[in-house]
Amino acid sequence: MFIQTEITPNPNSLKFLPGKNVSNSGSFEVTKKEDTDSELVRNLLSVNGVTGVFLGADFLSINKKEDIVWEDIKHIVISLINDFYSTGKEFVITNELFEGKKEEHSEIEKKIISILETKIRPAVAKDGGDIKFKEFKDGVVKVELQGSCSGCPSSTMTLKQGVQNLLCHYLPEVKEVVAI
Repeated sequence: MFIQTEITPNPNSLKFLPGKNVSNSGSFEVTKKEDTDSELVRNLLSVNGVTGVFLGADFLSINKKEDIVWEDIKHIVISLINDFYSTGKEFVITNELFEGKKEEHSEIEKKIISILETKIRPAVAKDGGDIKFKEFKDGVVKVELQGSCSGCPSSTMTLKQGVQNLLCHYLPEVKEVVAI
């Protein structure tokens, strides 16, 4: 199996493309081994310097400490991903892990979520990250940045100049977007 890598705007995050499905239940980020049952994710988080694993539909983004060099850990990550898929597994994360309640949203929140999912999330995913709606109150949209976007030097500019401008354009009720 040949796993491709792509650089992201975040120098401490690298996108790994196994050419296979990764998650069939949306995106998911893990920063602590005890927060997952996935053996692959636990193994990746055990690699010296790895601080987080973000799983998208067809990619994994790995975040590392600033003082760690990619050349020192990239081959280990690729080996762990290869080992996982060589056992015949199809997904790292599946729907069964997310049996939970659905939140009810107001009409404006549904519109915000729709814009985030259709216009913003695909662009953010290309850079190895994700953006999740958290709350809308008093004109302020709160979002969570995950994967490569978490801790990225350009994420604040992207959030203000991209996400905020787009949401304000489509929804006059939105005055500001902040990351939590």
